[in-house]
Amino acid sequence: MKIVVVGATGTIGKAVVGALQDRHEIVKVGKKGGDLHVDITDAESIRGLFKKIGSFDALVSAAGKVHFGDFGTMTEKEFTVGLKDKLMGQVNLVLIGRDHINDGGSFTLTAGVLSHDPIRYGVSASLVNGALESFTKAAAIEMPRGLRINVVSPGVLTESLPTYGDYFRGHEPVPGARVANAYLKSVEGRMTGQVLTVL
Repeated sequence: MKIVVVGATGTIGKAVVGALQDRHEIVKVGKKGGDLHVDITDAESIRGLFKKIGSFDALVSAAGKVHFGDFGTMTEKEFTVGLKDKLMGQVNLVLIGRDHINDGGSFTLTAGVLSHDPIRYGVSASLVNGALESFTKAAAIEMPRGLRINVVSPGVLTESLPTYGDYFRGHEPVPGARVANAYLKSVEGRMTGQVLTVL
């Protein structure tokens, strides 16, 4: 299969690429690194990406950022970061990508544990992750041409502890290789409309 991995140079993206590249043609996409570049907050940038790629069989999105901060001081501005980037960025990869993906292809998005296990300073991430999970379940029942869509919802990755460990006190970290298996299940399996939680 020809598989597009958006966020291929990030922690999850690298693990996914490593797990898939021996069996498939991988198009590595990043904001700055990778084979091709995209800004998922910009629909025109996404359209340009798919024009360069042409048709493909699967897309994995391991991209998107949210604001971590004290809810007591957050405003619409801070929430907009995650809504525009991690939420609508991934939704637009599906909305625009469905015109380029082959029949029977699949989309795999990334949410996260905070959708159901919130932490201090993580309210924006909880909002966005919950929305992505709901979007996936609803979109799956209306996907045309046999297209599938799933979302992976991992706990904090072991490899991400240096950056995010202070936010996730008491959480059991998950190795990137285990998280990558959920993406393999989505891409190479037949399920759709599923939230693949990895804890």
